[in-house]
Amino acid sequence: MVLYQAKLTEKANQIIKIVQARYGLKDKSAAINLIAENFGASILEPKLRPDYVEKLDEFEREETVFVGTSENFKKRYGVK
Repeated sequence: MVLYQAKLTEKANQIIKIVQARYGLKDKSAAINLIAENFGASILEPKLRPDYVEKLDEFEREETVFVGTSENFKKRYGVK
C-alpha cells in the first residue's frame, strides 16, 4: 500500500464524496482507488491498428466450414 497526501480542488473533493456515497464505500481512499482503476482501464488499454481491425472484420464475415469432429480427426490421423 502506498500512502500519498494530496491537495484537492473543491470540485474534485465533491466528486470523490459522490463516488464514495454512490458505491457505498467506507472512505475516500476506496473512492479514489475505484476512480483510478476505472479511468486507468480506459487509458491503458491498447488501441488496435486500423488494418488489424479490418482483418478481424473480414474473418467475421467469412462462412464457417464444418470439417468434422475431433473423433473423426483422431480416427483419420491415428491420434490416441
